[in-house]
Amino acid sequence: MTTQVPPSTGRTVALTGASGMIGSALSEELRGRGDQVLHLVRRAPRASGDPQLPPGVREARWEPGVRLDPAVLDGVEGVVHLAGAGIGDHRWTAARKRLLMSSRLEGTETISLAVAALPAGSRPRLLSASAVGFYGDQGTDLLTEESGHGQGFLAELCREWENATWPAEHAGASVAHLRTGIVLSPHGGAIARIMPLAKAGLAGPLGRGDQYWSWITLHDHVRAVVFLLDHPSLTGPVNLTGPDPATQTAVVKTLAEKLNRPAIVPAPTVALRLVLGEMAGEILTSQRALPTVLRHAGFGWDHSELGVAMEWLTTQRKRAKKAG
Repeated sequence: MTTQVPPSTGRTVALTGASGMIGSALSEELRGRGDQVLHLVRRAPRASGDPQLPPGVREARWEPGVRLDPAVLDGVEGVVHLAGAGIGDHRWTAARKRLLMSSRLEGTETISLAVAALPAGSRPRLLSASAVGFYGDQGTDLLTEESGHGQGFLAELCREWENATWPAEHAGASVAHLRTGIVLSPHGGAIARIMPLAKAGLAGPLGRGDQYWSWITLHDHVRAVVFLLDHPSLTGPVNLTGPDPATQTAVVKTLAEKLNRPAIVPAPTVALRLVLGEMAGEILTSQRALPTVLRHAGFGWDHSELGVAMEWLTTQRKRAKKAG
């Protein structure tokens, strides 16, 4: 039985990365509950009453690395910071790695400083994005929020990313780090790229295929973020994953089964490295992360089993194709 997310309190939540896969779904979920949502955007903000603004949304401008006037967050009870350059959008050149790091550190510090500058008692809850990449490659080891950080670029990126919230934490704000796993969605992320291959019967193991993927559906991820907004006593790292991590082979095989396709053609490690460069090493890493904080707090997943999750995913894919 899943834990019901509490109804809206009529609060205002500020959101960076609102146009992304997770951000757009989260904004819709919050507005569906009756919350007001402040989208922090990097372009000229739309004025209230603009027909392009959905009901319940207003916009304000911000720029990572540039001071954000704390007054922008007046009356805001929660901030969800998701913005950052896409990890898998481009090959990891030295310049791209610098951008991945700077876009996260500068943005997180900007938001954190604005939260810290507000008067005590009116500082909003801050949920700042991170990833299970924090743990590095840990094979079959079970990982909880108390596990240490690992080796590699993503592990270092996540550690520095989380450290960038220090100004808000030092000021006494309630801060949690969203260590997100593989998000199952037909609209973006790793699975969206694999789905066309799976549909064609070409989505076999990546490398050996025995690396663990800590997956969660977009539906449950959004519910978990709302749950954390409603539980400000939960601070520090929180693994935003499902309760049952699976090997990459099992994930792809289950997806293929739901699509009535085989999943037998492997993608050799050497080919991945030729195409993806250093990023291939991160794709082939294994993180068997458990959502201990969420589970102990009483959160319940609607898609706790891989088969149920893939059924939801393929159903969403069919609906998206019909709508498109």
